[in-house]
Amino acid sequence: MSLPPGFLDELRTRVSLSQVVGRKVMWDMRKSQQGKGDMWSPCPFHQEKTASFHVDDRKGFYYCFGCHAKGDAITFVIETENVPFIEAVKILADEAGMQMPERDPQAQQKADRRTQLSDVMEEAVKFYRLQLQTGAGAEARRYLDGRGLDAEAQARWELGFAPDDWRRLGAHLREKGIAPDLIAAAGLEKTSSKGGEPYDVFRNRIMFPIRDARGRAIAFGGRAMDPNDNAKYLNSPETELFDKGRQLYNIGNARSAAGRDAQLIVAEGYMDVIALAEAGFAATVAPLGTAITEEQLRLMWRIHPEPVIALDGDTAGQRAALRAMDLALPLLEAGQSLRFCLMPEGQDPDDLLKAKGAGAMQALLAQARPMVDLLWQRETEGKALDSPERRAALDKALRAALERIKDGSIRSHYAEAIKERRYQLFHPRKPWVPRGKARPLDGSRASTRGSELATGAAGAGVLHETVMLALLLRHPRMIEVFEPALARAECEDPRNAALLRAMLTTEPADPDAWSEQLESLCGAEALEKLRTARHLDVVPALRSDDPDMARDCLAETLSKLAARRGAAREIQEALDDISAVQDEALTWRLAQAAAALDQSDKAQNEDKGRFELAPNGVQLDRDERDHFKALLDSMGFSDGQDGKGGAGSG
Repeated sequence: MSLPPGFLDELRTRVSLSQVVGRKVMWDMRKSQQGKGDMWSPCPFHQEKTASFHVDDRKGFYYCFGCHAKGDAITFVIETENVPFIEAVKILADEAGMQMPERDPQAQQKADRRTQLSDVMEEAVKFYRLQLQTGAGAEARRYLDGRGLDAEAQARWELGFAPDDWRRLGAHLREKGIAPDLIAAAGLEKTSSKGGEPYDVFRNRIMFPIRDARGRAIAFGGRAMDPNDNAKYLNSPETELFDKGRQLYNIGNARSAAGRDAQLIVAEGYMDVIALAEAGFAATVAPLGTAITEEQLRLMWRIHPEPVIALDGDTAGQRAALRAMDLALPLLEAGQSLRFCLMPEGQDPDDLLKAKGAGAMQALLAQARPMVDLLWQRETEGKALDSPERRAALDKALRAALERIKDGSIRSHYAEAIKERRYQLFHPRKPWVPRGKARPLDGSRASTRGSELATGAAGAGVLHETVMLALLLRHPRMIEVFEPALARAECEDPRNAALLRAMLTTEPADPDAWSEQLESLCGAEALEKLRTARHLDVVPALRSDDPDMARDCLAETLSKLAARRGAAREIQEALDDISAVQDEALTWRLAQAAAALDQSDKAQNEDKGRFELAPNGVQLDRDERDHFKALLDSMGFSDGQDGKGGAGSG
């Protein structure tokens, strides 16, 4: 079966080699650098204990320094699955969501046509380059010289000029013996709607050849010399060679440069790319006259795990940055994101380079902001958040954005980062304390400083966490079912938190292999401690193979953890408020809690040791209630107060 040209290139672009290989090996995470796509493992083709098998995810090739096996994703599937070439291509195409081309007796004819069209484009490149050197191209040369591009730079970028003539290119190509239908199919001529002769698409424009990743000319971009032209920049129409949403300007050169550890920069247009590359930033690309597409994002991530979007510092540039962020949110993966570098107001990269040089540009790139900063800025900038309703609207907008992130681990980290920014916005004079650490109280609350409730060290929560983790280890399929709730779970024990993150970010295909993978990420001690926890022996769901019992137990455990988290957050927010000011609303809240405690003490049964914290309905166990009661007592809210006296009065 013959495959059309470009199909295999597209397949290799869409498939991540590390994901393909990762199904067969256990990565050595001490030696690997996941963010750079530099992965190491024991070789799957020969017996060894050391990690001598290397995968370069950017370049799409693997090599074993022991047995010298090498190849790409297709080769790896052929060797490990023992299938023929076409079958390997089918396996990978199905994984990438690409439809295999039908068996077509005319496939070779189509391939020949694409080759012919590419040859036509090369002839057009030569024609435009020659025209730039003529008298008609004098003004275009002066413009390029004024932009800092001398004759050598113009030659490096194969810049040309389309003369101000309706049929000059078409006539030239016909003289070369090229058929009119090929000229039109290449996107170089249009048919007159008035029945006249075909005419050239590009006229009186500086021409920028657009080449694919293999270096073949597939289209042109043209900049108008006439300031009154309807379109300042004009791209070739979409053809059999050119799909502007799936290509990037300068992708071939940028891929080679990024392979040498250069940062990938995404600029707005042709001149920005050329200016940056000439200044030493060779790994620079640009979309082709449209907003960044999903296909272009995936192309960028194949080159570099964290491209920097460098956009003009105007309103349009900021809008483009936000569109790119919204597009990327659902596609984020561990080690795969975007950073944003907005130019100073009124400047593009070319302007900055001319004014301050490459050093200033490098400094600006080094300060590129992560996506979470851009998300936070969009939802808060210029907005008054001076009422509960407005703050609730902010929370709603942020939750909606976070819900678009499909990866549970990344969503959890984003939520923590947003939580930190929110705290700093509403408590500007207090330091932020990350999840899992206690916020120290001031001297006036010294009596409560050592309590387990205030420090977040209450033992019941850790017990619930170990039950949750043990259930997941025994029934890994439940991760997919409970992923949203697991992503929101906040573990008090840092080791439990690390183990939960590892479970959410690894693939539990084989239980034994999964345990080894978790051990490599968190250490053998973490799993051993989990397996030997004494209190797990009395959990029926862990002594049974009944998946329904395990599911119900996990749901109940997650509910308890969520309730604890809500109670702890309510108490901590109250403590934060107390440290700043005691107002009537706060006093009423604490008095109500004290009254609820008194009522629960008078109850005979207390629902088997449970206590409902009025008025929010948060459930605490007996130990937590005792700690909270001591906390209230230390602040002057004794049992039975109704909010009219004690510390709350006056």
